[in-house]
Amino acid sequence: MKISFQTSIFMQNIIFISLFLLLPFFGFSQVNDSLNQPIIPKEKIELLKNINITFDMRMGLQAYTFRGGDHYYNGIQFKNEHTALGISGKLHERVNFHFKNRFNKGSNVQTLDQLGSNIELAYITVKASEKLQLLLGKMNAFYGGYEYKFSAMDVLEYNDIYSNALAYVTGAGITYQALEQHNFGFQILNSRTMHYDDLYGDAAAEDIQEPDWPVAFVGNWEGNFFNGKFQTSYSASYSNQVKSRGTYFFTLGHKYENRKLSLMYDFDYSYEQVDTKGVMTGIIGNDKVAEEVRYIENWLRAEYRFSLKIKGLLTLMTSSAYGNLEKNNDHARTSYGIIPTFYYSPFKDIDIRFYLAYIGRYYDYSSYALDNLEVSNYNKNEFRIGFIAPLWLL
Repeated sequence: MKISFQTSIFMQNIIFISLFLLLPFFGFSQVNDSLNQPIIPKEKIELLKNINITFDMRMGLQAYTFRGGDHYYNGIQFKNEHTALGISGKLHERVNFHFKNRFNKGSNVQTLDQLGSNIELAYITVKASEKLQLLLGKMNAFYGGYEYKFSAMDVLEYNDIYSNALAYVTGAGITYQALEQHNFGFQILNSRTMHYDDLYGDAAAEDIQEPDWPVAFVGNWEGNFFNGKFQTSYSASYSNQVKSRGTYFFTLGHKYENRKLSLMYDFDYSYEQVDTKGVMTGIIGNDKVAEEVRYIENWLRAEYRFSLKIKGLLTLMTSSAYGNLEKNNDHARTSYGIIPTFYYSPFKDIDIRFYLAYIGRYYDYSSYALDNLEVSNYNKNEFRIGFIAPLWLL
């Protein structure tokens, strides 16, 4: 086969360029070759021993139905329910940092704390003494109860308060280990991540004003009794989302556990001079934020380990909403929930759980709400099958 003169010249140029690019890898590279040095210097590699990287996943196949009034719909879909990357580590003998990015949340920068909602954690802890610790940055509020203590990855559906509560906010906190079995915490936090007008817009009531500082105060006590068989997680908080009007929130959490069985019960009470959860605002439906609202909840969860690989759990919950509807008749709605779940963990050395669950939610309105607020009772039923994987990458 004949090769043209132009082709021959082209091939010679390619060979010349290739040799020129490869030249540093021969003799000259032995004198000053950056590839001989690791990207991370050897003296810095030790720092990686103090870094933890986690990647949490929950994905499932959902089959659901909705029935309420004249409405009915159903569907089946795969859903990435929870995906989060966490990084934490020790920077100093007394300083640690914590960061968590939840990819299932919006990344728009919030007008008050200047972080996206997807950044759930971004704070440092400073060990002031053996018993006292200081926290600074965006963190989870020290609310009590065991429903709140679970990672969102482990809760298929929250009760109404924590479905709508703002759990991650910016501020400062301290924890104090007063006794070996008793820990106390206190925080001063922003009560919101957004300015009020950005949050509610035209729905704000006429008599509502932005406070100088939308602040929340949270106190927490965690107790441990009978060698850990019985535990408590109590909290009380006050926050003023608007000027001179606020929210009083109390949680009493209890837990009993032995080798195979764990029982948890939470009682939650929230009195809100201006509705922060949005449930009553949605029920009233007059394009104004509801006022003088109360939420009362019960949450129960039982877990039983049948074997090393199989665990069953049952969650039961109720939530009642009260608003300023009419004299002596302010009950608006009660919701009920039941979530039986089975976990199967086939692997010994890695925590990957496959689950099968049913989620039933039922919403019953008071007679006054049914007659006057254009609402109707409804229920949601859902089956899920999927996996939960809290992966420890480093």
